[in-house]
Amino acid sequence: MVEPFDSNSDVIKKDGSSPEILIVADEKVLEKILGQKDENIRAVEERFPVRIIVRGDEIQVHGPDVEVVKLVAKFLGQLAEVAEKGYRLTPAEVKYGMNVLTEAGKVDLLSLYEEVIYITSRGKPVRPRTAGQKKYIEAIKRNDVIFVIGPAGTGKTYLAVAMAVAALKASAISRIVLVRPVVEAGERLGFLPGDVKEKVEPYLRPLYDAFFDLLSPERFMKYLEKNVIELAPLAYMRGRTLNDSFIILDEAQNTTPEQMKMFLTRMGFGSKVVVTGDITQIDLPPGKESGLKVVQDVLDGIPGIEFVRLTNYDVVRHEMVQRIVEAYEIYEKKKGNDQRLP
Repeated sequence: MVEPFDSNSDVIKKDGSSPEILIVADEKVLEKILGQKDENIRAVEERFPVRIIVRGDEIQVHGPDVEVVKLVAKFLGQLAEVAEKGYRLTPAEVKYGMNVLTEAGKVDLLSLYEEVIYITSRGKPVRPRTAGQKKYIEAIKRNDVIFVIGPAGTGKTYLAVAMAVAALKASAISRIVLVRPVVEAGERLGFLPGDVKEKVEPYLRPLYDAFFDLLSPERFMKYLEKNVIELAPLAYMRGRTLNDSFIILDEAQNTTPEQMKMFLTRMGFGSKVVVTGDITQIDLPPGKESGLKVVQDVLDGIPGIEFVRLTNYDVVRHEMVQRIVEAYEIYEKKKGNDQRLP
């Protein structure tokens, strides 16, 4: 067990203050807290003005600010709780915890690890990795129509696909339908070579990655052949009604208001709809309004429909992606302010 306590230890800093100490009796738990080559502890020391010393089964937190030392000790206690449950602590998850701790003054890491929504073909558990992602998953469970809006790397599409595959495995639905607007290349499908599948595959290829990770490639292709999983361009949804389906509209920022209305009214009995998008990456021609922007005003407050907004704190890709998202946010704000100046 890990026991945090206010220390009267004889390990005293030069300024006379006592360190906070965690007792970690299990060596494997201690190793998980420290991380590979102590990378987790180094990350904590880089973020907060503290020094962390490990002596035997003790983790000592030293620092000039008593409140910060206590805060870090409590955070390490949470890492210990996660490690005791057998979960591995990655530097990205430790840094996420520190981000939330800095922003909100508290964080609940263990609850994120305990909610596994699917086990991949390779035995990897899929779970929400941030509080925003957890809110997103809960919204999918309790609503029929869910809109999730957020920057790249926040798991919008991947988690929706994971929830869809879990529902399919539980026989809660009979098929999964993934839809994307085809606007990126500025070409109409009719001018592209090949049959319908060959025309749309380049636009839908990014969706394959999620399925390959969740299912074996063989099973995915089998589902595709049997139409249990369908990938289609938005233009081919008109006139259809989809019953007992988990329907995902990806890159929804590139729909027009008319297309968004058309898509949402394809929903049939026993179906669930998840709409994902990033309103900072709209590729529509100039003068065209985004359906994802408009729908927020049209459907806000309607029972059974929920909007979830993810932020850069929910980015779970490479740390550099989070930095890039933050840099662009700062740039856009500065650009907006400059344009308002007389």
